[in-house]
Amino acid sequence: MTEPPRKPLILELDEGDVADPVLAEPVPEDVPQGRAMLAAASLARPRSAMTRFALWAFGALFSFALSVAAWDFVTGLFDRSTILGWIAFVLLAAAVLAAALMALREWTAYARLMRLDTLRQQADAARAGADLKAARRMVAALTRIYGNRAETAWGRARLAERESEVLDADALLSLAETELLTPLDALARAEIEGAARQVAMVTALVPLALADVATALFANMRMIRRIAEIYGGRSGALGSWGLLRRVFSHLVATGALALTDDLIGTVAGGGVLSKLSRRFGEGVVNGALTARVGLAAMDLCRPLAFVAVERPSTSGTVSRALAGLVPRRGAAD
Repeated sequence: MTEPPRKPLILELDEGDVADPVLAEPVPEDVPQGRAMLAAASLARPRSAMTRFALWAFGALFSFALSVAAWDFVTGLFDRSTILGWIAFVLLAAAVLAAALMALREWTAYARLMRLDTLRQQADAARAGADLKAARRMVAALTRIYGNRAETAWGRARLAERESEVLDADALLSLAETELLTPLDALARAEIEGAARQVAMVTALVPLALADVATALFANMRMIRRIAEIYGGRSGALGSWGLLRRVFSHLVATGALALTDDLIGTVAGGGVLSKLSRRFGEGVVNGALTARVGLAAMDLCRPLAFVAVERPSTSGTVSRALAGLVPRRGAAD
């Protein structure tokens, strides 16, 4: 039995149903773009080799000139008065000791961050190779890191009870992720939401030039430092700056600072607010981009990748952080 030949479907529209392009709403020209966060990203982006060499050369010259000036100052005081010379020498030695202690603290903080990276790589290798022994070593290392954390006490007890029963590397790492990292993830999300809210409110309410850029840079650096501390990194000032540059370079390289699908709802809310105030719209988008930076920092600082625990979404984090700033869809309609 053969089917009858198919014919194209033709719909005839009345004249009243034809849309008139003249009556269409104009495309908004001033859509919020999150300029403060983009400016902060450009400041934290890794420099070229020439720029790094120039900064190193000027820094070395300044340090050398400062050292020679301090030496001349001390020796000059020795020529004038032995007592004054010894006082200056002791103060100079105290300053050098303080600088050495600060450098040691920064190096220790950097080593802690690198340890988290190493643990994450070892966990990925153990999961990919189904290596149960490596997974057990990884779980033991995590237990030592979080052994004095009150937030993980209940999870460590449950992990100790069930660890011997698990004979699969993937299941053991998933169990450790669920029991040890879930309370830390909640703390990290709270930090992200607070930073996103702060950036959004300052951008919306403070009319000073460059205040939003400075606030975005400071809030993001503090947020990343707190996230590193939550997961055991304890990054110092230089370590926080280096981690901030890593996060921004990763986001810029992957295009994650652009407005993509998971920020459409937020940008739409920012567009509605921008009809009332342009700065309110910019604040919403800057807060959303801050949340995205925080989630990227979680990926870098977390000793285990998101496998057993669902990774927080940008839209959900922004919705909780900016509740009340972004109008609901029904309200917008």
